[in-house]
Amino acid sequence: MARRKEHKRNDFPPVYIVSGGAGSSGEGIVNTVLAQFPENRISTVTFGNIRDRGQIEGIVEQAEQTGAVIVHTLVDERLRDILASSARGRGVSEVDLMGPLLKRLSSVLGREPLGMPGLYRKLHEAYFTRIAAIEYTLEHDDGQNPRGWPQADIVLVGVSRSGKTPLSIYLSVLGWKAANYPVVPGVSVPEELFRLDPKRVFGLIVDPDRLMKIRAQRMARFGVSDQTPYSDPAAIDEENRAARRVFRKGGFHVIDMTDRTIEACASEIIRRITS
Repeated sequence: MARRKEHKRNDFPPVYIVSGGAGSSGEGIVNTVLAQFPENRISTVTFGNIRDRGQIEGIVEQAEQTGAVIVHTLVDERLRDILASSARGRGVSEVDLMGPLLKRLSSVLGREPLGMPGLYRKLHEAYFTRIAAIEYTLEHDDGQNPRGWPQADIVLVGVSRSGKTPLSIYLSVLGWKAANYPVVPGVSVPEELFRLDPKRVFGLIVDPDRLMKIRAQRMARFGVSDQTPYSDPAAIDEENRAARRVFRKGGFHVIDMTDRTIEACASEIIRRITS
């Protein structure tokens, strides 16, 4: 039995969401409905990739024990019938979100539905891949969650204002999971970085004079004096040296971001990891 998600809230009877695919459609509808009952914090459990009678009977039996309501989006008519019959036999409440609509549209269109689970997601896989990449990238920005770096397609490393975040976001919109890490002198680099495939890690550099101007402009926007180590030439040189030591240790590709567009740098990175 494939249980994908479980959200525990309190002791109200749960809602079981049963799907032949990932269950995203059912989750969206159920959560929209449950939002109308904010005083009753009801838990939901999603059972995805349901394919046979045994899985369904196991879910219905569990629903009987917990008092759960079953909400399902099964497109396979045979499985819908099995679930409905099993639920009736055990006195379990079930709500069919898919069957009535499929039957109505079949009548209107004069043709039978394909009955293929997960078809919507397959047809829109590029969209879901992009959304997953954006979510991953936001969760792994600026050195966050280094334990998740092995799941990254691309990891960017560089000093502050070298373009790590905007480049990461641009790559994620293209469907690449991109993490980034800021090199700071005196701060130890996580060993997780050096365990990654170096072909997926890119060190970003910017000409020191250009970097100094970028940082000075940023501080000016915040009303901060430029007489700080953040924009001091000697401090910037030390940061760049520290970054290059990291790049050499890891054997990482180096991308010069100086006066180059995000699109051009992204294209170079993609070319390198796909060649």
